[in-house]
Amino acid sequence: MKQRVRSDTTMLLALGGMALATTVLGARKPARPPRQALRRQAGREIPMHIAAASRFNHSSSLLALSVLADSAVEHYRGSFKNPAMFIPLVSASLSFFAGLHGGHDRRAASHPVRHGIYAFAAVAGIVGTGFHIYNVTKRTGGWSWNNLFYAAPLGAPTALLLSGGLGAIGERLRDQPAEDPHLLGMPAGSALALAVSAGLLGTVGEVGLLHFRGAFQHPAMYAPVIIPPVAAALMAQTALTRPRPRPRTRWWLRLTAGLGLLGMGFHARGIARCQGGWRNWSQNIPSGPPLPAPPSFTALALAGLAALRLRQTEK
Repeated sequence: MKQRVRSDTTMLLALGGMALATTVLGARKPARPPRQALRRQAGREIPMHIAAASRFNHSSSLLALSVLADSAVEHYRGSFKNPAMFIPLVSASLSFFAGLHGGHDRRAASHPVRHGIYAFAAVAGIVGTGFHIYNVTKRTGGWSWNNLFYAAPLGAPTALLLSGGLGAIGERLRDQPAEDPHLLGMPAGSALALAVSAGLLGTVGEVGLLHFRGAFQHPAMYAPVIIPPVAAALMAQTALTRPRPRPRTRWWLRLTAGLGLLGMGFHARGIARCQGGWRNWSQNIPSGPPLPAPPSFTALALAGLAALRLRQTEK
């Protein structure tokens, strides 16, 4: 017992040290001048908004991979009783490959096939949310904590919607002019920053519910409900105030990205602590903490960094 308490305390101190170091480095690092509106790669000049669009494609791809793995495990556990349970696997797979393709596409024009795939993913996410809401309400007790904890997770299909949304935003951004690109009637950097902020807050809600179900039994379980909301607030501030270098926001987004990867390690440790550990993987992976879930923070943080770079070049 003492050894476990000491380990938990050490981990909590480590997370606190990471946050403190990030804040200090962000505050003390000299402000960089805004990057030029053009980036060089392989001898070519790439408009900043095209580079941001490619980053959003990559972020969409990472989110889709997370959804694909998570839904495959959860729907396998549900024995695919409803044929519609195969839809998120197909949609997430298509979105994953579309994101990889878009991430390497430097053309200043949207791709109709990718755009269609992202629209399909967004619709699948909305329909999936409806199915999961129905799954909760049809159970005895309806809207109760027990059903919210153990019925179909409400936030899971939203990740597919978010993957499609990020990809579609990237495609729309490609159709904008290199000078002063706009989305939804506002500077593109602002629109992208607000989208990332909303995505982070939605993801935190789902994580908070599941970690509350786990009674926050490990101090590290507080990290994903503390660090990403700060990143979301900083991104909202970036969107709603005038453009300027924001080293603290950049470092906090990097911390959020690292948190997603660190979370995978904690979830892998949680599976290993189940009876039989990884030797009993066929039972412990579906019943243990979801291994593919934490990287969603990494995907959103990478999209946030792209939005931040683009915002700094705007007037």
